Amino acid sequence: MKGNITRRGERSRRLKFDLGRAPGSGKRLFRLVTVHGTKREAEAELVRQLAALDGGTDVEPSKSTIESYLRTWIDTAEAVALSPKTSERYRQFIEQQIIPHLASLPLQKLRPAHVATWHGVLLKGGGREGRALAARTVGHAHRVLHKALEDACRRELIARNPASIIPPPKVAAEEMATLSAEQVKPVLAAMKDSSIYPQGVRLLSTGIRRGELCGLQWGDLDLDAGKLRVERSIEKTKAGLRVKSPKTRHGRRLITLPASAAAVLREHRRKQLELRVALGAGRLPDDAFVFGTVEGKPRDPDRITQDWKRFAAARNLPRVTLHGLRHASASALIAAGADVITVSRRLGHANANTTLAVYAHLFGRSDEAAVEAMDAAMGLEK
Repeated sequence: MKGNITRRGERSRRLKFDLGRAPGSGKRLFRLVTVHGTKREAEAELVRQLAALDGGTDVEPSKSTIESYLRTWIDTAEAVALSPKTSERYRQFIEQQIIPHLASLPLQKLRPAHVATWHGVLLKGGGREGRALAARTVGHAHRVLHKALEDACRRELIARNPASIIPPPKVAAEEMATLSAEQVKPVLAAMKDSSIYPQGVRLLSTGIRRGELCGLQWGDLDLDAGKLRVERSIEKTKAGLRVKSPKTRHGRRLITLPASAAAVLREHRRKQLELRVALGAGRLPDDAFVFGTVEGKPRDPDRITQDWKRFAAARNLPRVTLHGLRHASASALIAAGADVITVSRRLGHANANTTLAVYAHLFGRSDEAAVEAMDAAMGLEK
């Protein structure tokens, strides 16, 4: 079986395969597929397509169903490039929210009306035991389908992406439950004699993410200078714990620590050293994880979340998630008059727009405080 590659622009190449002769007429049949990428990627795709045709595992695009396409797509180069955790979530949405409702529909016959109907079905009873799904969850499933169909467009399996025409359901804006300025001190006081205290102080003082907290190593800290570097994150996958780079290039950052937070870390380090010496584990290497096991290995982020839930319930603390402590840190910075760029950099957001999207309501309040301060400075009669 033969095929060739023709260049069609700087990053686009067309694959042409010889499918043999049509039964009866004897007419020579060909298939054309466009690949966006390098020459090497096009050659690899050509080899894959020819092997599928030769082995009888290829499905003619016009006969491919949503189910067969998605199960093939999730193992393609585009999907494999996803992080293991994201790939797990994509597979979950495909198997639980997409295939049960769109499975037998031919890929090329999927229309915007089908996508809109599918949204309605999920919102009414797309969860386990027929429970309604939240608009946010339906939106996540929609984005998986959209990405898969976008790749189908690039491969010229379909002419357009129906999921681009129908938007995902709107998610009602809601403020994250967090700690008020008056609640921070009592919560820290309640943590003081618990093992979760150093973690709570770190989250509140820096606003780092849970995975970044678990990824901190002692070599990332300069307690004398009061600096902390975020270099990695820990995520849990079916295969186990995985060390990964921060979510965005802005996620790798240097954060200044309050003196009190640095003092808590020194005490935490002292206790870790004492325990290691008692167990004969020796000194703490730089690559030991700050909030890891006694052997210096990382801890499961889910365990830290569960520890916080149990602790908060036992002490009757405000119902705030572990992630809510990150928001409390951001809220405190904004209330203190920090500008959006400073807040964005400390949180490791991709850009200031992300920060504004989450905390715009808080910046509005700080603007009111700024007006009051200016009014007092001008001293004009009212």
